[in-house]
Amino acid sequence: MERHRDQDLEKIRRTLLRMGGLVERMIGEAMQALVERDPARAQAVISTDNDVDAIEKELDELCHRYMALQQPTAIDLRFLVATMKIANDLERMGDSAVNIAQSTEMLNQEPPLKPYIDLPRLAAITQEMVRDALDSFVRKDTEAALAVCRRDDEVDGLYKQLFRELLSYMVEDPRTTSRALHLLLVARNYERIADHATNIGEDVVFYVEGRDIRHNAPAST
Repeated sequence: MERHRDQDLEKIRRTLLRMGGLVERMIGEAMQALVERDPARAQAVISTDNDVDAIEKELDELCHRYMALQQPTAIDLRFLVATMKIANDLERMGDSAVNIAQSTEMLNQEPPLKPYIDLPRLAAITQEMVRDALDSFVRKDTEAALAVCRRDDEVDGLYKQLFRELLSYMVEDPRTTSRALHLLLVARNYERIADHATNIGEDVVFYVEGRDIRHNAPAST
């Protein structure tokens, strides 16, 4: 019986990581579609969202079945709750990646407004945050989870910088407004992805230590 429970929990963990891998790839591919002006990549990101949605439903069913049929211990119950919350954040990240890909399709119909330097950096940071948050979940590493939470300030700062720069384009030349707004939407969606990665970091702390650190700034190192 104990072995069967462990196998069920391991299946849930593997399914969550499969979902995380898909979302992480969507985040990176959406930016590559923009930088390389590649419509096929943008479409691939959009179509992958159906797979992400399906895995979220699968995870919900697995977790609810486990809770109904087994008698989870306190830490196993926290694992299940954290898994469902993380899956929800991953699904919303996938939606943001789709938004980025859709903006990319519009942007690629016109000449680039500016060289893409800060946006790929923003995408790389958020992708790293997602990867590190999921790694901290697997390793039950709360220090790594808290490090992910702290990186959110870096993303916010970069987003504000991009916002000011793109706003200046629109003020100086109204003909750039459409492209600038789409680029702002891209940046905003990466900022949202970072917020969801921060949520995962908080969920890891809850899972491992039973502490709820939401709405509390993690201590600086």
